[in-house]
Amino acid sequence: VLVFAPISARLGRGAAVTVTLTVEADEPLDAASALDETRQRDAGLLAAAGAEAASSFVQRLVLGADAFVVRRDIDAAPDGITVIAGYPWFNDWGRDTMIALPGLCLATGRHDEARAILRAFARFVRDGLIPNDFPDDARVEPAYHTMDATLWFVQAVRAYVATVKTTGDDAFQAELLPTIRAIVGAHIAGTRFGIGMDPADGLLHGGADGVQLTWMDAKVDGWVVTPRRGKPVEIQALWINALREVAAWSGEASYAAIADTATISFQARFWRPELGYLADVVDGPDGDDTSLRPNQLLALSLPHPLVDLPIARSVLAAVGRELAVPLGLRSLAPSDPAYRPDFQGDRRFRDAGYHQGTVWTWLIGPYADAVARFGGGPAAALAVLKPFQAHLGQAGRGSVSEILEPEPPFAPRGCPFQAWGVAEVLRAWRTYGGI
Repeated sequence: VLVFAPISARLGRGAAVTVTLTVEADEPLDAASALDETRQRDAGLLAAAGAEAASSFVQRLVLGADAFVVRRDIDAAPDGITVIAGYPWFNDWGRDTMIALPGLCLATGRHDEARAILRAFARFVRDGLIPNDFPDDARVEPAYHTMDATLWFVQAVRAYVATVKTTGDDAFQAELLPTIRAIVGAHIAGTRFGIGMDPADGLLHGGADGVQLTWMDAKVDGWVVTPRRGKPVEIQALWINALREVAAWSGEASYAAIADTATISFQARFWRPELGYLADVVDGPDGDDTSLRPNQLLALSLPHPLVDLPIARSVLAAVGRELAVPLGLRSLAPSDPAYRPDFQGDRRFRDAGYHQGTVWTWLIGPYADAVARFGGGPAAALAVLKPFQAHLGQAGRGSVSEILEPEPPFAPRGCPFQAWGVAEVLRAWRTYGGI
């Protein structure tokens, strides 16, 4: 039970008052000692990240990232490490954790914690899937209703391996390779929620009634707002990249052969020259969905692009023209009839617009990657990230908001402290030489 009492003080010129709050009931909190411990911890975090001499922007992001990497005594995290997706109302989510891990842990030098997180999720693989949600009650089975979290897990392992190659930590890759091969095998054979490879084209399909499987996962009163059943564009990018990685790690040509087939199919099935961008979903229950959404960025931003240079540049131009705003990307183009120009009102109204135009900050990472590769190089990537320098003082101080209104002035909404927002800004900024 939290009990708050009024605090008041009359201050004269030059005077100060210190207010201390603690959840430790065993002993009184010494404010001076607590402040000193906090400063020492911050210095240690900056040292681990190699950011002692970095800009205040990088230092604030490094310290902001620390808020999401926490210790919790739950069965889901036997090593005591987990990632909180956002404050004040999210818990630890598989998808968010894997997207955020490179920025939260690898860009900050926290490799031990990255390994602990990846090992924890590897222990919970079921039918080739990692959990998307760990309930607080250990007696409740984790929820596996996600098509992309497991593929992001493979990307997180890839990022870890690439980061620590110079330290010779090849043992971790060998340790997780059997799990990753099992994951890919389950996707080839077919697993829960209709997730499986189509043998005709090598692409990955998925979908089930009443289930939201991609990151566009708003659901209210049983209504899946953005079902995206069929073959979503970003799922193919993650799938083919996973095949490429396991082929390289295992040395088995069969994985590369599937990836080759799927890549040819992808460009043939998703590219719409009359529109100048990629379809969002193909082979859905109602046919193909050609809505202009940011999901197609992953076909450009992941280590193994899925389209050739002219197509990539056309896609990047379309996304930049209709979706990119100073602090993220719209989830749907304003020209679409289903576009929602604001994110306000009651829960049902908000959820109906959650992925129907609302700006998402985490997408700035894939966008920066695509700009660096197919646009203006590292300098152009840093330019799209610079608006976050001011944003760190606008909503959740020292952090990045979950979402923003899709129209000017792009007011922050949702969680004021969001893990993958902080993580992707920090990862991309450091990747492209930001200081």
